[in-house]
Amino acid sequence: MEIAVAGGTGIAGTEVARIAQQRGHRVRVLTRGNGVDVRAGTGLEDALAGADAVIDVLSTSTRSARAATDFFTETSSHLLACGGRAGVRHHIALSIVGVDRAPHGYYAGKLAQEQTVRSGTVPWTIQRATQFHDFAAQTYRTASFGPLHLALRMRTQPIAIVEVATRLVDLAESGPAGEARDIAGPQEEQLVDMMRSWAAHTGRGGWMPAFALPGAFGRAIRDGSILPSPDAELGTVTFADWLAAQPRG
Repeated sequence: MEIAVAGGTGIAGTEVARIAQQRGHRVRVLTRGNGVDVRAGTGLEDALAGADAVIDVLSTSTRSARAATDFFTETSSHLLACGGRAGVRHHIALSIVGVDRAPHGYYAGKLAQEQTVRSGTVPWTIQRATQFHDFAAQTYRTASFGPLHLALRMRTQPIAIVEVATRLVDLAESGPAGEARDIAGPQEEQLVDMMRSWAAHTGRGGWMPAFALPGAFGRAIRDGSILPSPDAELGTVTFADWLAAQPRG
């Protein structure tokens, strides 16, 4: 198959591309370095010509609902429009478990992305996944005030990136499925504990007070709204497994 990966240089996209190539697929990574600007739509027609499937794992760093909505609506619209004209037969979008139950901030953008995909003309699959294990490290870097790092109160069921990437390639091979079953890690974790464990493991120990994000989104991430449903498919790699494989500081 010819598989185009939007966001193919990110942490998820890199794994998607690697796994697809290992299985013998021809992979096209859609990046500015390859002359493609997905958000502007430039270079997409040529990049998608002859592609069988598009796997969209694009992300953005904003926490603004408006900015995230604009980003995901624009990128998805261009991928679907250009993909339709190029003859793409399957559009796969990676989303997040619970976006419909906590449609705030970044999640509002992902929900808008899902709506854009559903309304497009290219046959589609939406795969919702929980946070990746390295979400603890990402949050450590962003939840800081000068030298002080804060541990965010959040219930999560983190999953290994490679397990999500494998699922996305599986979906590309099996054809459009609409809304796929949620995929999540094997067990629930507290992000506070994950962040503190990661910091200690990597030599960033020290006082890390817990804090609760205010507002509706803060409540949603604490009350279980973004946890997977009972029928979700579960991965096998725990956060402890992942952490043990990380370099020590």
